Amino acid sequence: MSVAAEARTAPLLQLRRGWLIWGVALALAFALYAASDLVPWAAKYPRGWVVPLRYWISDFMKWLINDATFGLFTFKELTRSLSWLLTWPLQAADGLLASGFKLVAGEDEELVAQLPRLSWVAVTGVIALMGLHARDWKLALLVGACFLYLAVFGKWDSAMVTLSSIVVVVPLSVGIGLLIGIRGARSARSEAVITPILDLMQTVPVFAYLVPVLFLFGFGPVAAMIATMVYAMPPMVRCTMLALKMVPTEVVEFGNMAGCSRRQLLWKVMIPAARPTLMVGVNQVIMLSLNMVIIASMIGAGGLGFDVLTSLRRLWIGQGLEAGIAITLLAIALDRLSQAFAGKPPAQRRQERRGFARHHPHLIAALGLIALATALSLVLPALQSFPESLTLTTGPFWDALVKWININFFDQLEAVKTFLLLNALIPFKRFLLAIPWPAVVGLLALAGLQLGGWRLGAIVTGLALFVAVTGNWPKAMISTYLVGISVVIASSIGVPIGIWAAGNERAHRVVQVAIDTLQTLPAFVYLIPVVMLFRVGDFSAMIAVVAYSLVPAIRYTDHGIRQVPPSIIEAATAAGCTRWQILWKVQLRLALPEIMLGVNQTIMMGLSMLVITALVGTRDLGQEVYIALTKADTGRGVVAGVCVACIAMISDRLISAWSARRKRELGIG
Repeated sequence: MSVAAEARTAPLLQLRRGWLIWGVALALAFALYAASDLVPWAAKYPRGWVVPLRYWISDFMKWLINDATFGLFTFKELTRSLSWLLTWPLQAADGLLASGFKLVAGEDEELVAQLPRLSWVAVTGVIALMGLHARDWKLALLVGACFLYLAVFGKWDSAMVTLSSIVVVVPLSVGIGLLIGIRGARSARSEAVITPILDLMQTVPVFAYLVPVLFLFGFGPVAAMIATMVYAMPPMVRCTMLALKMVPTEVVEFGNMAGCSRRQLLWKVMIPAARPTLMVGVNQVIMLSLNMVIIASMIGAGGLGFDVLTSLRRLWIGQGLEAGIAITLLAIALDRLSQAFAGKPPAQRRQERRGFARHHPHLIAALGLIALATALSLVLPALQSFPESLTLTTGPFWDALVKWININFFDQLEAVKTFLLLNALIPFKRFLLAIPWPAVVGLLALAGLQLGGWRLGAIVTGLALFVAVTGNWPKAMISTYLVGISVVIASSIGVPIGIWAAGNERAHRVVQVAIDTLQTLPAFVYLIPVVMLFRVGDFSAMIAVVAYSLVPAIRYTDHGIRQVPPSIIEAATAAGCTRWQILWKVQLRLALPEIMLGVNQTIMMGLSMLVITALVGTRDLGQEVYIALTKADTGRGVVAGVCVACIAMISDRLISAWSARRKRELGIG
């Protein structure tokens, strides 16, 4: 056989070998299932083999709180001192935006005077001026309208409580994340330690570390703020490491030639050069902080998150949606402002002398507006707090709409729910629970071995075994079933929408606005209408997960198709391909790795929604984490949360490895 013939047949032989290996592996898995009576330990992980990790963690936490000491002070005193220190900036921000300041004197702390908070007119005006300074009048109008909504719809007080927390959390998260990221960028060893910790922080459900935070810092707004920092910090660390590595070599060499010290090179050369990417990290910190406001309300944070949580508990759909929209508009305003400041070129120093007022006109205008609004509010109370008689509400409309749907379409909704439960959800759930755990571990190991070599195979095997040895395998399978079906449905809806948006510019603009809005809606908001229409159970959880995780499937499909080089499209057109042939045989094939990354992100978002869907009656790992929070069982919550992270990391590693290999095969890596 010639060399050319061997080159042509090699891929076919490799494909056949791969199918043969998988055929043998599936046959062994089926044989293990058929022989479950002979090997009962394979059908159900033996209780005697379970590692009591949850009890070890709980005992360790109790030791930290009760017995750990550094000699001069205990560990508990250290954490409470940190909590006390963080109270000061939080109280200052809360006084400025939400509650005002009380001046007291004497041993009896007698009230001497009370300074008012910033009025709604002043805050709205200052935000609009920030938009004008960052970009133009259009941005000023947008962010001003977002804050005006908060006042008109009676959400101002709650929004300012939330904003006072955000203005403290974001600078602290950005500062700490920047320092950690600098360390990771400077040292490969530090990066190797930091990266898996970041992976764990971003995949473990937030509820899982609420319990340790409660133990260490107590119940209240400061504990909520610390939990938010833990959740929001990882993107800043990642962006810092990436940004510093992307600084052009010639910029660094120029700094060295100019005689910069190591510190000067970092802060005066590399950090300014990396500013656009660093601002992306700041933007992500803001968004994640706002995404935490509802969960943080469970451990003492007030504000809009508490309003949504109260509405969910009492099934007040109208009030819950209004509070959720308020969070969304607050997120949109801060997102657009941060993006505008990120894209704003650095101010150039000019040689001519200019007065402070001419150099900072928007700052002077903002200070003047604050002074004028504060003075006028002493005479006109309506300028201090928006008059309650003028507030609007859409709550009754949404309540009436859901009631009308339930009255007129109850039978149809119930029929769809029953059909999917009996023909999809329950059979798939029973199938996953029936598969022997060694078979699942073995198949995952084989997938890792083929996609990424022995290293990936070992990682995937270790993650799967962790779930088994901690006694969480059945609940992990229920989580997999729930997320798996939700991802299939979300992808079936999202991919066609992404294809449509990629081929139609007008549709692309409409879809982008819609998915940007969906992505800023808090996860809890999705539960309120779902529970009202379908009540509690796995079906309601599935609908909520689908709605929450739909966005990445749309966004990545649209992006992947648009990334296909125009030259390839032109070549296919010249070859006589029809529009559908170009789509199915060219664009989708080349975009498939990107689409799969979107599916991967859909899985990540579905898993992050699991704990929240525990509120509607699921019996999976999310329920374990939620029960641990209600019972303050640290070990149980942490272990269940890490198991969710294991599922997320298995999916992420396998799909990312497949996508990378596929890109190399297509020559687009």
